[in-house]
Amino acid sequence: MSAPYPVRLAGEELWLLPEKAIYWPAQHALLIADVHFGKAAAYRRLGQPVPRGTTSRNIAVLDGLLAALPCRQLIFLGDFLHGPGSHAPPTLKALADWRARHPDLSMTLIRGNHDQRAGDPPASLNIRVVPEPLLLGPFALQHEPASHPERHVLAGHVHPVYRLNGRGRQRLRLACFRLGERISLLPAFGAFTGGYPVERDDICRIFVIGDNEIWPVG
Repeated sequence: MSAPYPVRLAGEELWLLPEKAIYWPAQHALLIADVHFGKAAAYRRLGQPVPRGTTSRNIAVLDGLLAALPCRQLIFLGDFLHGPGSHAPPTLKALADWRARHPDLSMTLIRGNHDQRAGDPPASLNIRVVPEPLLLGPFALQHEPASHPERHVLAGHVHPVYRLNGRGRQRLRLACFRLGERISLLPAFGAFTGGYPVERDDICRIFVIGDNEIWPVG
């Protein structure tokens, strides 16, 4: 695991991780958004020439985090599976093998828009599935970045990226965390996901991910 970047948010210490996740020490919780397991397999079934091995790479990163951090719970902020085509036998077999390596870890999925199309994970994975929001401490854990009347929202869905401008026409699009006044966004954890550009303003903080490190912007 790469070095975390501690921040304070809603009175809590959170660790931003270069692996595109958040660790919450007080809850011994690992938060990830938008894994989209089986997305590449679903595209290949449609005849699209997309890369193989994304599920195994996602699982390897997860295993590394779980080995390095004292986790009692793993919370998915939506979009665990990409769609109906994600139920391909190789994908489900890889997930079953991964779950078997962590039999005592509590896992929760907050349903996202892709979960509604894909259906819940197989019951054999022993993942509790709940609607949004999941209220925990000062946070409303959600998939959609909609405001909550009483809690600070941690959400996914957007797949935020930030554009860095260099000299001339040099441009970089880097996955990022966007920490706002009432709503904060996690980057997409999945290895085969797109990104939506977000902007920085006077009341938000942007942290980009590059070279296995977290870098504050501005």
